[in-house]
Amino acid sequence: QVRLVESGGGLVQAGGSLRLSCAASGTRSSINTMGWYRQTPGMQRELVATITSGGSTNYADAVKGRFTISTDNAKNTVYLQMNSLKPEDTAVYYCKIMVGPSGYWGQGTQVTVSS
Repeated sequence: QVRLVESGGGLVQAGGSLRLSCAASGTRSSINTMGWYRQTPGMQRELVATITSGGSTNYADAVKGRFTISTDNAKNTVYLQMNSLKPEDTAVYYCKIMVGPSGYWGQGTQVTVSS
């Protein structure tokens, strides 16, 4: 059974930094893509950043230049380094992995940026 464990969320002042981690276990096949999404109340979940097994990255325009996604493939872990945080980055952040055609979500971690 695939399991994703997220950590690193919390409360930070605007301009500060946080690093999110998501460790995947229970995958019997290779992970194709790992990524981070976020969701605020009443809004749809939106893409923040993704990274493929080949290292190709994709970022939402709102976070380009401030957030960096990376992986430790040996540990099946994906990270999201978030710098220069803004109050509008406040959301629940979810990691997602793609194993073949199947997608798996983490439980979410709250990030709150105070002004």
